[in-house]
Amino acid sequence: MKQHQKEINKRRTFGIISHPDAGKTTLTEKLLLFGGAIQEAGAVKSNKIKKGATSDFMEIERQRGISVATSVLAFEYEGIKINILDTPGHKDFAEDTFRTLTAVDSVIVVIDVAKGVEEQTEKLVEVCRMRNIPMIVFINKMDREGKDAFELLDEIEQKLNLTVTPLSFPIGMGYDFKGIYNIWEKNVNLFTGDPRKDIEETIEISDLNSSELDELIGEKAASTLREELELAQGVYPEFDKEAYLNGNLQPVFFGSALNNFGVRELLDCFINIAPTPRPKESDTRLVKPDEKEFTGFVFKIHANMDPKHRDRLAFVKIVSGKFERNKPYLHVRHNKNLKFSSPNAFFAEKKEVVDVSYPGDIVGLHDTGNFKIGDTLTEGETLMYKGIPSFSPEHFRYINNADPMKSKQLEKGIDQLMDEGVAQLFTLELNGRKIIGTVGALQFEVIQYRLEHEYGAKCSYENLNVHKACWVQPKDPKSAEFADFKRVKSKFLAKDKKGQLVFFADSAFTLQMTQSKYPNIKFHFVSEFEKSTTL
Repeated sequence: MKQHQKEINKRRTFGIISHPDAGKTTLTEKLLLFGGAIQEAGAVKSNKIKKGATSDFMEIERQRGISVATSVLAFEYEGIKINILDTPGHKDFAEDTFRTLTAVDSVIVVIDVAKGVEEQTEKLVEVCRMRNIPMIVFINKMDREGKDAFELLDEIEQKLNLTVTPLSFPIGMGYDFKGIYNIWEKNVNLFTGDPRKDIEETIEISDLNSSELDELIGEKAASTLREELELAQGVYPEFDKEAYLNGNLQPVFFGSALNNFGVRELLDCFINIAPTPRPKESDTRLVKPDEKEFTGFVFKIHANMDPKHRDRLAFVKIVSGKFERNKPYLHVRHNKNLKFSSPNAFFAEKKEVVDVSYPGDIVGLHDTGNFKIGDTLTEGETLMYKGIPSFSPEHFRYINNADPMKSKQLEKGIDQLMDEGVAQLFTLELNGRKIIGTVGALQFEVIQYRLEHEYGAKCSYENLNVHKACWVQPKDPKSAEFADFKRVKSKFLAKDKKGQLVFFADSAFTLQMTQSKYPNIKFHFVSEFEKSTTL
């Protein structure tokens, strides 16, 4: 058991969230660089060099220079095993990110110094706050002109509703950017602006009033830094690890990921303070990581990891016990035992087969169609993990087959991509036409592209005027009221993939009218409303 506890204490699993373009993927790359996992980091944007970022492995990501799928990366650093989930920042893929947040124990929020807090960051941080996930803030791109450090810290406090404490402080910014004073370790890190240097040298300065500081960064910059630090220490609370772990205090770091600057400080502090795998609530009880019996849940499915083999990978977060290869585990929803002969651990494109995995780890299981998002695997206990909902989509289109010869491929493609949770599929009750609902418009392009390139099927879309899709829950399914509702609204009713009834409202007004006409029917914007029944 001691060994098990040791393995748990070694693990840190976190997600990186931010608005698009704040530098999430670049930061991920640099963290991997420190972990010795990659030798050279690829910039996402540079079109001239054909090398994309390591974590962006889908073709469409390389073309667009954006990340569309959450990638899982793992590396070791100073004896600590770190699992990173790099999430897509683009709001069209927010749903993927929300689901990913169910699988992390802490989060790093990346903020661009010039743009400050953006809308997408607000949404994601809100989800983290709801779940009390510990957060560290990293303010990126300090080598560019941007907002003043205090202004930024204020903005983070106000807009994101956080209580921050800076653990490093910038010396100047943009052209005058001299480096960073690390409050956590009490040293100065000078900025040279040479991205080729992997690690900048740090100079220990425990006493800020020493003349050494003046010599290093010049008198003017040194006196500004002393003033600012004095002010910062007066305004912001001391760092308190307990408060951070409870999600009530957020440490802030400054740096420039592209130039590999300030990243090491972040990582060193992170492995010291970040939480080890946390317990998770299931429908019957709270499951702790140090329990003997294995439990885990699927938070993401990725179809066609390898286009040559049409395989699907289900990503499983291990919550308790240890996961062993070739051992039978109970798939709770199907109530049957499954064995896995080659569970994968990840490193972007590279995957290796693992024999044993511990809580906090993410394992990829080859899936032949058994898994859906939110499925639970256990060693025999019947429990389900909660909290992976589908949200009501905002964009709807009819999907038509553009090549009648390939209808089988299209069917299969849609089926698999919808299981991935990229979008949701609805089938109209009236005529059986298929409707795809997504959170963002970009998803349609991604689906079309992947159907063609991965399944060899072509599709076309037709617009559909729908305001919201609502899941229908009647008080009494046999009542006359419900029968009347089904008759009157038959044109607007569809079934989702689980067979739940969905009502399409074409405007907020229609929805209001329908609600007042049928008071005994509830309309939900999230698919997981049936708390009492199991899915």
